[in-house]
Amino acid sequence: MNRYKNITRNSALLLTGMLAAGTLLSSCHSSESKAAEEKKENAAPAAAVTTEVFNLQKGRLSSELHVPGELIAFQQVDLYAKENSFVKKLYADVGSEVKQGQLLIEMEAPEISSRLAGAESRLKSQEAIYTASKANYDRLLETSKTPGTISPNDLDQAAARKNSDLAQLEAAKSAYREVAETKAYLEIRAPFSGVITARNVNVGAYVGPSGKGSEFPLFTLQEQKKLRLVVSVPDAYTAYLTNQSSVKFTVKAMPNEVFNAQIKRLAGALDNKLRAERVEMDVYNDNNKLLPGMVTEVSVPLPARDSSFVVPKTAVINSTEKVFVIRLTQDNKAEYVPVKVGRTAEGKVEIFGTLNPGDHLVKAASEEMREGAALQNVKVTE
Repeated sequence: MNRYKNITRNSALLLTGMLAAGTLLSSCHSSESKAAEEKKENAAPAAAVTTEVFNLQKGRLSSELHVPGELIAFQQVDLYAKENSFVKKLYADVGSEVKQGQLLIEMEAPEISSRLAGAESRLKSQEAIYTASKANYDRLLETSKTPGTISPNDLDQAAARKNSDLAQLEAAKSAYREVAETKAYLEIRAPFSGVITARNVNVGAYVGPSGKGSEFPLFTLQEQKKLRLVVSVPDAYTAYLTNQSSVKFTVKAMPNEVFNAQIKRLAGALDNKLRAERVEMDVYNDNNKLLPGMVTEVSVPLPARDSSFVVPKTAVINSTEKVFVIRLTQDNKAEYVPVKVGRTAEGKVEIFGTLNPGDHLVKAASEEMREGAALQNVKVTE
């Protein structure tokens, strides 16, 4: 009996403990829930996202195109010997500044001198023959003035002989001039003023036309007081070029110095490989600071010709599928408008597409703004 009472008493105590623990857990959970609700109620409301749009307007965008260029001599020529000969004397060397017509090299060819002497002898002989035949004709002509002294046939034959000897004389003169001009080729003179940049012969060397005695030119002459600055402009920018545009350029040898030039010649066609137009500028180099072959960095101005739509670069989305801007419709929904991009300068870009002045475009466009989705808190900015 006592044992049964003890068991009953223990069960009652255990049940009382469990009820007390449950009450305590329920009280803690209630306190935590109430604290979370109070924290949620006291938290500040989230800031609303604002979509900035701007009025689309036309403008003029002027920019610069930075392209590499090359300086080349305004004129350059490789000088070869026209006749097979030997170098007799050199009057210039690498680095020599020469004037137009100045003697650069003298050569000798004994066979040409012999041909010239023979042509001169034939010329003198033919002159004597013609002088005799002309004198004979003149005498017969004067005598024929007396009737019955000279038959007309004799006079005609004398005239024919004189004319034949005259033709032979002219042929002898031509032959002599030909040999004399050939001998003149033994002296090579500068075709224009410039600098000798290469020399490939020495005194006594056997020279001749290219491939017949001379694999390399005797001299290479360059005009360096005036240079050509050559650049290739991509076809997307050729419409903005004019013959009066001034450009600036720098060279690696003098990075802190800026040089000026003016566009003088446009190729008027695109290179088949580069798909670019060759543009040439004249550079005056009186102080010889610049050298042919220097690589340059050229800034070509691209002035605006016609007004176009100019927008911030952030308004244009360049996705993997297309390039577009986001236009705000009348019911505040996003509309994707495909565009083509033109020039870029100072954070702005030209665009071309189905747009109208006054359209509202999203200033900071993002692909997260789905087409057809409603835009909240729209704010129009300048």
